[in-house]
Order: sequence, then structure tokens, then C-alpha cells
Amino acid sequence: MPPTVNSPVVTSLLPVILFIVIGFYTGRRGWIRAEAVKDLANLVFMVLTPALLFRTMSSVHVQDLDFGPIAIYFAAAMLVFGVTMAVLGFSSLAAARALANTFSNTIMIGVPLVSLVFGEAGLVTLFTLISVHALILLTAATVVFELASAREHAGRAGGTQQAMWRTVLQAVRNGIVHPVPLPIIAGLLFAQTGLAIPAVVDKPMLLLGQALGPISLLLVGVTLAFTKVGHHFKAALRIAVVKCVVHPLVLVALAWALGLSGMPLAVMIVAASLPVGANVFLFAQRYQVAEDEVTASVAVSTALALITMPVVILGVTKFFAV
Repeated sequence: MPPTVNSPVVTSLLPVILFIVIGFYTGRRGWIRAEAVKDLANLVFMVLTPALLFRTMSSVHVQDLDFGPIAIYFAAAMLVFGVTMAVLGFSSLAAARALANTFSNTIMIGVPLVSLVFGEAGLVTLFTLISVHALILLTAATVVFELASAREHAGRAGGTQQAMWRTVLQAVRNGIVHPVPLPIIAGLLFAQTGLAIPAVVDKPMLLLGQALGPISLLLVGVTLAFTKVGHHFKAALRIAVVKCVVHPLVLVALAWALGLSGMPLAVMIVAASLPVGANVFLFAQRYQVAEDEVTASVAVSTALALITMPVVILGVTKFFAV
């Protein structure tokens, strides 16, 4: 039976789509300048996100966390990454596309979506993934990018390359000392003390965390309004299809083969279906490869996800969540 308008899945997805559409309209109308988007993004990442992450994880005990579905998530991501590199060849361009195929927008879309569909229990699972998501994928991507760059510039006279161990160490450090994983780790450490956050601190953190979802989704819509896809549409669409369709299907296949189910796995599948995350553009910009293509893929995958995510959520809540 198809879901009704009042079903939990539909009522959870409608606000997500509505906020993105409102943000898009706001950007198109010029009520927000393109120059202000970066400032709004900083507000989300530097203030609202740490408040929600720390407060949610401050009452979670490490022994209660389930890392099994997270391991399956990364197995699927690495499989998609590896196949992309094998098909396209070992190059910086292939690395940029492989990272775009596997790196999800877990904060700006994932957090509000999972919160609405699965509640706080789902958020704990998602935050556990987020705590190592950037660390694992970006560190692996850094190694691949550096190796590919060294190979491509091997014949450049006088070229100097940073030692690989320094590159990996820097990537690990940047993956931990960051406004996303750092408050998760701090919250978990605080939870192990058995203490409670004082009410005078907890209430402001609660209000800041509640603001994250709406502002993040509005910002996604505003960003879409200012993104020009242009002649990179076909390449961006290929990335979007792999990210929003192939990536979650690979995860589903692995879970099915291992006989896994449950809400944590359902959250991982939804996370795999999310559109391309903004960190991919930062890598493309740093290594000066496929910058326009990656920017276009963020926009196209976000638009495609508005169609594919409802299908994914309906499927996982029916077949995987218990």
C-alpha cells in the first residue's frame, strides 16, 4: 500500500523538501546575496552543529554504540571508490570523482532528515558515523590524491612533494580537530563521567541544536539557487546517480548478503543515499582538478536526492528497520 499523506515517512520528508524549496526561492529572489552564503555556512558549522553534536552525544555510553553497520557502510564506500578508480584510471580526476561518488552530505541534509525520520536514536547512529566519516574517507582520499599527483608530476623538474607520512598525519589531524568530529568525541568523553550538563548551559545548546535543521536546509536551497551547472551537467549527473542510487544499492547488497537488518543499518543506507558533500569541492579546489564538475555534482545530486531519498526511506523503513 502506498504511503498516505499522514504517514511518518511523508510527514518527515515534506519539511525537508519544503525548506530546500523556500531556500531556493529566497536565493532566486535575491533576498540573500551570494556572498552571504559562506557566512551562513560558517554559522551552521561553527556554532549550531557543535551544539547539537555535543548535547546529543553527552548522554551516550560507548558500550551502547553499534559499529557493525558503520563498518558495512565504509565497506560499501570503499568498494564504490575502488571501482571508480579502476574504471577511470589512477589520476587526480578519477580521485575527485571517486570521492564525490562516496562522500555524503551528512550534516546539512543528513542530520535534519534522520532526526525527523528516526528520532534521537537514529541521530546517535548517524553521529557515530559522522565522527569517523570525514576522518576515514578524507584521509584515504588524501593518500590517493597525493599518490596520483606525485605520479602526474613525476617528470616536473625541481618539483617537491611532501612526505606521504606527513600528508596522512595532517589529514588525520584535520579530520579530528574539526567542528564536526571534535564535539562528538568531547560529548562521548563527557558522557563517560556520568555527569549531566547544567540546565543553564543545556537550554541554550538545545535551542541552538534545534535551529540547525531548518537553517541547514534553507542554506542548501540557497546554495542551489546560486550554483551554475552549465555544460558539466552530464558529468555531474553521472556522479549524482552513483552517489544517490548506486552507493546505497551496494550497501543494501552487502547487508542482504550478511543477513543484517535493524534501525542502525537503515540509517546507514539513508546516509549512503545522501547527495555529495561540500568537502569534495574543497579537495577538488586544493588539487585544482574538476572544480566546476564537482560543484555541479553537488547541485545535481541534491536535486536528484529529492526524488531518490523518499524511495530509499520508504524501502529501508519497510525492509530493514525493526
